[in-house]
Amino acid sequence: MQAPLYPTLSSVEKFDERNSRHRALVGPRLSWLVVLVAIVLSGVALGAGIQADEDPNGVANLPADAPSALAGDLAERIGGDEVTPAFVVLDRGGEQLSAEDRSAVEELVGRLTPFAVEGQQVFPAFSDDGEAALIGVPLSGTADQDQVVETVEDLRAEVDEGLSEGLDAQVTGGPAFLVDLAGVFDGADVTLLAATASIVALLLLITYRSPWLWLVPLAVVGVADQVAITVVAIGTKILPFATDGASVGITSVLVFGAGTNYALLLIARYREELRRREDRFDAMRHAVGRAAPAILASSGTVVLALLMLGFADSPNSRNIGLGGALGIATAVVYALVVLPAAMTVCGRWLFWPFVPRVGQAEPTRTGFWSKVAGVVTGRPVVVAVASLVVLVLLALPLLGLRTGLSQTEQFRATPESVTGQEVLAEHFPAGSTQPTTVITREGDAAAMEQAVGRIAGVQQVMPGATGEGYAVLSLTLDADPASDEAFATIEQVRDAAAEVDADALVGGPDAEALDSSDAAARDRLLIIPLVLLVVLAVLLVLLRSVVAAVVLVITVVATYVAALGAGWLVFDLLFGFPALDLTVPLLSFLFLVALGVDYNIFLSTRAKEEAEEGADPRTAISVALAVTGGVITSAGVLLAAVFTVLGVLPLITLTQIGVIVGIGVLLDTLLVRSVLVPALVTLLGRRFWWPGHLSRTP
Repeated sequence: MQAPLYPTLSSVEKFDERNSRHRALVGPRLSWLVVLVAIVLSGVALGAGIQADEDPNGVANLPADAPSALAGDLAERIGGDEVTPAFVVLDRGGEQLSAEDRSAVEELVGRLTPFAVEGQQVFPAFSDDGEAALIGVPLSGTADQDQVVETVEDLRAEVDEGLSEGLDAQVTGGPAFLVDLAGVFDGADVTLLAATASIVALLLLITYRSPWLWLVPLAVVGVADQVAITVVAIGTKILPFATDGASVGITSVLVFGAGTNYALLLIARYREELRRREDRFDAMRHAVGRAAPAILASSGTVVLALLMLGFADSPNSRNIGLGGALGIATAVVYALVVLPAAMTVCGRWLFWPFVPRVGQAEPTRTGFWSKVAGVVTGRPVVVAVASLVVLVLLALPLLGLRTGLSQTEQFRATPESVTGQEVLAEHFPAGSTQPTTVITREGDAAAMEQAVGRIAGVQQVMPGATGEGYAVLSLTLDADPASDEAFATIEQVRDAAAEVDADALVGGPDAEALDSSDAAARDRLLIIPLVLLVVLAVLLVLLRSVVAAVVLVITVVATYVAALGAGWLVFDLLFGFPALDLTVPLLSFLFLVALGVDYNIFLSTRAKEEAEEGADPRTAISVALAVTGGVITSAGVLLAAVFTVLGVLPLITLTQIGVIVGIGVLLDTLLVRSVLVPALVTLLGRRFWWPGHLSRTP
């Protein structure tokens, strides 16, 4: 006889007895004790004042052993980078500069002289077309970031004073770009926290339809987010990573998103148990016993996947990976230890006006998702094919995908440094503000100057500092900074330099951008397979099924490809972004695969639980979808919204990651997990659990 659609209470109780080893720290007194201890320890962490080690290069992706990085280190040692110029670009919007304008430029040179580093001169230059002027201001190349920010701000304030009417001036160059990039993250932590907390609060309020229930998970996750900052700060003292604006923002989003997901799953289980048991502490113990394996498996998957970024060459990727792993670990501790205690302290009234009572029917078993389950499992072939067609159509825009943003394309808004660079490129050689350096043996300097000077993309070669037997040459390129043409020229310079001196090093912003691009490509080839192996291993251990693990991994990869294609369509047509940033494909893959598999873990573990109680595969997946559909959908919508919050920061990289992950999570929640996976499980039947014992159970 066919197994009943839903397990009886006795079978549930037997299952709970087998899972009695999972016990929450809850009880009439224990819950209060846990909450008080959590408040004290959290207060100590928040008041400790431990500051994280910060990456001075912000969102840099340059490995320490890259040729351009080695060139920079050697130039610093011999004194070749003691000076870094800022440039003031002046123009009249395409009109010729008047004699009065030229006099104003000369007068401005005098006013800017105090900004020049000792022993250096402020120098003016006028474009050949007579429409623009350039003032070079040599600044200290050894100043820290705070000093650079202060100097550039003072320089801009001085430039804005006393200009002729209609004469525009912008400060650009390396120091100005650094200041504008740092400005992106000024107050970003507060903005991001406020936006994230607001969205989480709104969605929790809609989910629970209770005037105060949402406050408990929001408070617990919010405290976990702030404690995670201290945990990450401690981690930077022990582990080989630092923090930067991007890694801090992404870690906060991960803690809020994942922590709230775990809270939703646990509270859904708790409410389900409150309909079976009078004692709320007993109900929470059983809820934790049933939810903890899935939560630990999903959080463990995310943590292990993030730790794989520790093998990345790009410092920014390592910062995000290690910081994010510590953040997720903090979130899961608060979700499984603090939240159960906080929920039981408040009692059943917390769910008012929809207070769960013993003996009430479980509404999820006969609700909307039970009807979806009936349709999906009733016509699995049609549903599976239709789902795959949708994913393929969404992936098609990848045929036109472009990657790699130049320095001037990093910002959604246009800061002064970008505007100045654009004006400069119209009237002067594009590489004037960011020269390329070649470091060679002092005896080869003359031959090197001739060799690199013959390259078509090199407009000018100037001798620079010497020391320790080395000589530094400064090259001005024709191409726009970090463009494909600039990269091609750098490759030619390196080839020509190697013929003169095999140990010659080529550095400068363009060389650094090229090395960062190469590092990002290497990271993708290494990290993506590692992440897939981690996810596959976790699923194998959790489900004891090769077929289930492989099917679920394939579905989350398909989700990623479709989300990347849909995201690129949005960026190209709606936002007008020129390309994806180099780090976006890898980080989006990691977040989508690691987080996307969460929902499949929640669904498949519930299906396995039902199958263990004797349900056939079709019934098991139907019950799993009916019971988890609402909570997982709520969790997915919330996580997608939280990641989209990254778009509040005016940096294209974070906007792209947020949009792609948001689209992917919605696809995974609404299509793959709720439609495609149940259809595939129905088609495979008992083979889905092969070679586990469920594949042999009639």
